[in-house]
Formats: sequence, structure tokens, C-alpha cells
Amino acid sequence: MNTDPGIQDLINQPLVPLREAWRSGRQAADLATARGHEAESPDRYWEWAARHLRWTEPWTALREGELPDFRYFSGGRVNVADNCVDRWAEDAATADRRAIIWEGEPGEVRTLTYRELRDQVARLANGLRSLGIGRGDVVAVYMQNLPEVFIAIHACNRIGAVYTVIFSAFSAEATALRLQSAGARAAILADRSFRRGKEVPLLENLRRARRQALGVDHAIVVDRSGSGLPLEAGEVSFEELCRGQSTDCPCEPMEANEPAFLIFTSGTEARPKGLVHSTGGFLVGAWANVKWQIGPEPEDIYWCAADVGWLTFPIQAVIGGLAHGATLFVYEGALDHPTGERFYELAERHGVTKVLTAPTALRMLRRQGDEMAGRHPWQRLVLISVQGEPLDPATFHWATEKLGAGVPVINAYGQTETGSTWTYPVYGVDELKAGSCGRPLPGHHGLVVDAGGQEVADGQKGNLVLTHPFPTLARTIWNDHHRYVENYFGRFPGRYWTADEAVRDSDGHIWVLGRADDVINVAGHRISTMEIESVVTAQPGVADAAVTGVNDEIKGTVPVAFVCLAAGADPAAVRRGVDEAVMETIGRHAALSTVYVVQALPKTRAGKIMRRLLREVAETGSVSGDTTGLEDPESIQKVISGVRGG
Repeated sequence: MNTDPGIQDLINQPLVPLREAWRSGRQAADLATARGHEAESPDRYWEWAARHLRWTEPWTALREGELPDFRYFSGGRVNVADNCVDRWAEDAATADRRAIIWEGEPGEVRTLTYRELRDQVARLANGLRSLGIGRGDVVAVYMQNLPEVFIAIHACNRIGAVYTVIFSAFSAEATALRLQSAGARAAILADRSFRRGKEVPLLENLRRARRQALGVDHAIVVDRSGSGLPLEAGEVSFEELCRGQSTDCPCEPMEANEPAFLIFTSGTEARPKGLVHSTGGFLVGAWANVKWQIGPEPEDIYWCAADVGWLTFPIQAVIGGLAHGATLFVYEGALDHPTGERFYELAERHGVTKVLTAPTALRMLRRQGDEMAGRHPWQRLVLISVQGEPLDPATFHWATEKLGAGVPVINAYGQTETGSTWTYPVYGVDELKAGSCGRPLPGHHGLVVDAGGQEVADGQKGNLVLTHPFPTLARTIWNDHHRYVENYFGRFPGRYWTADEAVRDSDGHIWVLGRADDVINVAGHRISTMEIESVVTAQPGVADAAVTGVNDEIKGTVPVAFVCLAAGADPAAVRRGVDEAVMETIGRHAALSTVYVVQALPKTRAGKIMRRLLREVAETGSVSGDTTGLEDPESIQKVISGVRGG
């Protein structure tokens, strides 16, 4: 695979040196120790990480097997709730530290200390046991970002139940499919979700889903709406179930390789895949992920601005954040509701020091303009980290210069399957490049290879693969191990295939270009969407953009751009500037077929742009595909209007 001029311009950006205020001596010392263990072997590094957690019984084997069938910490017994909740509640120095600061979209605020969280987790765990739910049973968690999410997940962890988080925007049909695939025995949910000032009827959706997915014996309902919960057979109030339960509930010792939870991915296949993550491996990896990406300190207020339905939230907040005894800020609603200032107002009101979000959230702030950023100086901010979508250099530089007093922007890469981000600059230690994903972390060995599996030279595009086992990698697909092996290891046997294209530069930084199936083949030239988007988003007047390929009778596929304008920008001038920049930077073969000016882009709550919907609108002028996961359902109509208007 050859690399086009646009990619060369992207990866040849200079290193951004660490400012003195960004440096962390403690992180540097810990990373030196970790890399020393990594030099012995990746497994020695994971042993070092695991010893930061509390084990009931030691492991008898550090690692057994190779990709795709392997085990870590075999024979070791551990409990996730014990590590994330109990050990902080038992310590007099941290028992009354705030674990969760929560704000609802309507504006109400609640807090839970580690002591309070521990008691509520124990009560719900005993409540689940009273319903006959125990070790190995699957429990669905179907709600938005609420304190009860933390309580529900750790109650399952406490008794050894396998939880699965179902995205609260899913329809009854999508929910039923996941309940049935998981074989869930119970569901814990809110009766309502508040989003953009509207109420989403979760309880009604679950009732319809249970009629399709038999075997869900119990629905445990949080009264989020305050309506008093008129319940039906098989339903019980969350509050009533917990009331009167003892706070004495011993943690179930779990073998490190037992399933902890299922996370469903949709992708392009008809059947969602229930990926299985292990108990000990995911805990150790989540602890390490937060350690290197966020570097939490006792005084931090850490905001993972993601939805619990995106695996980032369990990694960074529910498991990884609490495993460090961090204080987490949690928000229920849309980041720009009722106005674009909500994001800033939340951060200021709760004293947020570190934030993790998607690049699209930064582009939203950039679109709102420098003046709004200037009205909200965010004086306590010391770190921004992003993941989930490619980060364009223009947004990197804007965020670094305009948010806070100049802060590092860490761009991280991972997948639902990998269970963590695994390549990024370590906070407080590593230098940055605008848009790169840094270098692989200790314990992770990534390569960029050609179609035959041979490593390509620096600066050349290829397939991104991982060559060594690591604890957070999904172990199987629920009830379909053959599908797991074929999907992830069939293309390059003995290696995990990410299905993403990437480039490694001469400094060892990884640049993820997007899904291999998002690569546009224009008259024989392979061009990634990120390659073109990086050029488009850097142009004056562009606040946000997405590029996708559409069918063309002559060239096979041609790229089209969807552009959101910055305030005051002239649409005609932006179109001309974008067209010219793409041809000058990449070449005439990458020339955009059309530049659509739209008011919004269709995104999931995870901040990922739904390019398949953009492609469908560009080709047909309408959408017939599934739009359940949209953050803002009205956004697709805005795209349709922009396309029809030319």
C-alpha cells in the first residue's frame, strides 16, 4: 500500500514538546519502572500492573496459551467490586471521598462517597440474590448515565453475575435481540431517560422487548421520572428491592478468566456480537488504561464525557476510574443542551480538572467559537483526552490553545474488542503530535502490515494488527467462539486484526486512518476518509466535517464531503476552499465529487459519525436504515435538507 501526499503531510508534523506544567515526575518514574518490566517480557509488565490490585488468591500461572486462545492470571481469584469500591470504603482516608458527582439534564445534583457507594452496592447485591440471581447469571443494565449504573454494575460484580450494558437509545426490537442473545435473566433499568429535553420511555421499551425475549424473569426499575412506578408482574422497584437489605454482602471470589460482562457490537453484520471480557484481565487493563491516559491524582475531578453504552465509560469510569479511587463527574444528558454553553457550565460548576470525550465534542466547542471559549476560561483544566474517532490536527491545535490555560490533548486509540485504548502518548511523560495516537503502551505489540502479513516500512499505509496477547482483549463471542476466531484472527492467523488502516511514522507514532472498509477506491487509488477529512477540517470556515464514498458509474467510488460551517462563514467560499485544498494537498484523484453544507452531522452518543447514513443520503436522498443509535434524531433531517439543497 502506497502512501499519498496527504498522509505524508499529516505524519510529518513536528513533535509538540511537553510544557513544564504538563510534566508529571510520578508518571515518569512509574513508566520507567513499567517499561523496565516490559523489556523483560510483556507478561512481566502485566504482572507489575496486576500487583497494584487486591487479590483474594494469587495466580498459579501468569499467562497460558497464545492468540486467539489464552488466559491471564490463571487460578488467581479477585473481585472487581472489592477493588473498585470496598478497598476505598474501608480506608479512613478515602471512605468519605466523593466517588461520584452526578448532574441530571434537568439540573439536579447528587453525590455518593465511597462509603455510601459501598453500602448501596451491597444492598442491591443482596436484593439480586433474593430474586435468585447469582454467579454466572446474565443481568442487563438498560439505562442512561445515572449513579444507579455504578451501583448495578458493581452489585453484579460483587455476586459474580455477568452484566451487559444495553444502550438506552435502543428500540424495543434492538433491546430484545440483545436480551435474547445474552440469555439475560434480569434487567435493571430506569423508567425514563432525559435527553435534549425529551423523555425516552425505557420501561415501555423493555416491556415490549420482554415479550420477544423470553426468560427475562425480573425487571428492577429506577424511578427516574418520579412518577411512582405503576409496575406490572415481574417488575420491582429498585428502591423497594434495596430497602431493608443488609450492607453485609461478602464479595464472590472470581477466577480471573471467568466472564465479567458482555458488550454487544453492531458493525455491518446482521447479528450483534456479544463480546466477552474477563474478570481479572479487564480489571487490570482498565486500571492501567486510566493510569497512563489520565494519571488521576487525589485532587482531580475527572469527567468521562461518554455514554455508559459506549465501552469507554466502563473502562474509564465505572471500572478503571474507581479502581484508582478517583472522584468522577457524571452527566446524564446531551453536552449541548439546552445551549452550546452547557459543556463549559458543567465543567466550571463541578471543578472538572480532566476530561475524556470524543473528538466530535471538541469540534462542537470549536464550532461555537473562540468567544464562547473565552467566556469560560476553565481554569482548573489540566488534561483533555479523546478517543473513538480520528482527531484532526486543526481541532488538536484549537483545543490546546483555547481550552484552559494551554493543556495537552491526548489522542488514544482502542476498540470494543481490545477492551482498552492501547496506543497513545502517556499523560505527563510523552511528547505529542497533532492527530497521532502516540506509541503502543507497555504490554501491547502493534504492527502495520501489508495484505500478506509482512510489516511495511515507516510512512507506508497498511493493516493494523496486534501480535501478542494482552489481558483486556475480548476472549470470545458469547456462544459463538468459531465466529470470534474467524472475525478477528482469520485474516492474519496468530494476530488480532483491527480492521483499521494505519501508518507508523519515523518517530514510532501510530496514525489510525479509519476502518479498512471506509477506504475509498477511486479509479484504482485507495484513499482513507481520515486523509481527506484532515484536509477538509483544517480549512477556514469549517467547524466539523465527514467524508464518505458514494457509488459512481465511471470511477466506481467518489468521495463526497459533508461540512458544518463556523459562525459567519460563507458557504460558497468554503466549498471552493475545500475543493482546492483537497486537490492541492492529496491530488486530483481525490477531488471531491460534492461538498454538502449541512447544519449537523449524524452522531452516536459516543460521538462517532454515522457515515453509513451519510452515504445513504448522498446516494438516495433519504434514510431507510436503522437510526436508533443517533444522539440527535433531528440531525439526519438536517443532512437530508442540506443534500437536497445542493
